Amino acid sequence: MSVIRPLALVSLLALAACGPGALREQLEPRPPREAYVRQLQAADLHRTAVGRDWLAAGDRALAAPAVAALPLREQGAFAAEQPGAVAWRVAPRRGQRLTVRVEAAADSGTRLFSELYAVPADTARAPRLLESADSLATSYTLEADEDGTTYVLRLQPELLRAVRWSVTFETGPSLAFPVDGRDSRAVRSVWGATRDGGARSHEGIDIFAPRGTPVLAGSDGVAWAGENRLGGTVVFLRDTRRGQSLYYAHLDRHAVATGARVRTGDTLGFVGNTGNARTTAPHLHFGVYRRGEGAIDPYPFVDTRVTAAARPGRDTTLVGRLARTTREDAALRAGPGERAARVRAVPRQTVVAVEGASAGWLRVRLPDRTTGYLAAGALEPADRPVAREQVAAAAPVRARPDPAAPDVGLVAAPVEAPVYGRFGRYVLVEVDGRRGWLERPAARAD
Repeated sequence: MSVIRPLALVSLLALAACGPGALREQLEPRPPREAYVRQLQAADLHRTAVGRDWLAAGDRALAAPAVAALPLREQGAFAAEQPGAVAWRVAPRRGQRLTVRVEAAADSGTRLFSELYAVPADTARAPRLLESADSLATSYTLEADEDGTTYVLRLQPELLRAVRWSVTFETGPSLAFPVDGRDSRAVRSVWGATRDGGARSHEGIDIFAPRGTPVLAGSDGVAWAGENRLGGTVVFLRDTRRGQSLYYAHLDRHAVATGARVRTGDTLGFVGNTGNARTTAPHLHFGVYRRGEGAIDPYPFVDTRVTAAARPGRDTTLVGRLARTTREDAALRAGPGERAARVRAVPRQTVVAVEGASAGWLRVRLPDRTTGYLAAGALEPADRPVAREQVAAAAPVRARPDPAAPDVGLVAAPVEAPVYGRFGRYVLVEVDGRRGWLERPAARAD
């Protein structure tokens, strides 16, 4: 096993950055994390234990991200001595704008790699890197443009750097609301509602407002003003940037002419009840159409309800520390929330490393590297002994609850060692001021 001291490792990374490939990287820049991996490979650090652990942590995070409901705010920490990475999968609705903010605190010059991927619904297609950075403060904004596509954010610091981080995911509308002075509360008939006794379905939303209320452009585009049987006085607005058309129907009158170029928020017409809406109260029928698809649900495009992500609160006190479960069969979940999939049941007094906190839930890593979320109320600090272990024969104390893990000490028998928690047939004990894992005899294992 290769072992490299931290200062030597930092020096090797600096040399790698100045090597022959540095000029090529300037001419053909790579995403920051990919360029950093190339530096590790150039310095042969990917073959060391710490290098392998760092690469493996990044791969695990991307392969099994936490499944998070929107909006979300989470805070956490990376320890310098433990290579780690975290990732989240989120699923905004088509037409929503997703905003991701990353903020971190670390020593000057520390890089925190963040990468935002689009993951297609077709699992045969590989995730696509959309944006990336290596800054302690980064913001990404995108518009969800395909049904079934989800997005994954991965965070990972460079080797041997301690970083405290905060991530926020929020959604909002990608288009301006189409009726002046109104918001989502004015929508009273939604996509898919039956029409004409079930002969057809509603291909838009209806936004109610007094006659003569200005109808506004949801985006920049080119207008077409006209009349038709169902919609009465209508405007189509070609949103060229997004490759779609916005449809405004039942207008009382036009405010633009065909061919006019308009900007977001310009007045296109005024609320009325023309066409087949003459027997209903004045309202705007609003729709979104895509070439090759026809009508799509417009509500997420204009839904003005933006809920701020809840703050983690006092739960952050356990972040970066060891904790243990206080309940029998505590539910480890794939994301922070009761609705997230259950990963497994965790026995009482199981030791976990707390890596993040999100509104009543803690992101944890079990000793076997399984990650997930536990309710904050199911954990307590692993700072006081819960029992004492009688050791009758000399036994090694290991760095992890694994027979292949390196020794960190030796229990000389006979002795009574304080126990701080458990995992499988191992107990976490303290020997000569250092903690480590002691294997219990098979006949006495819980």
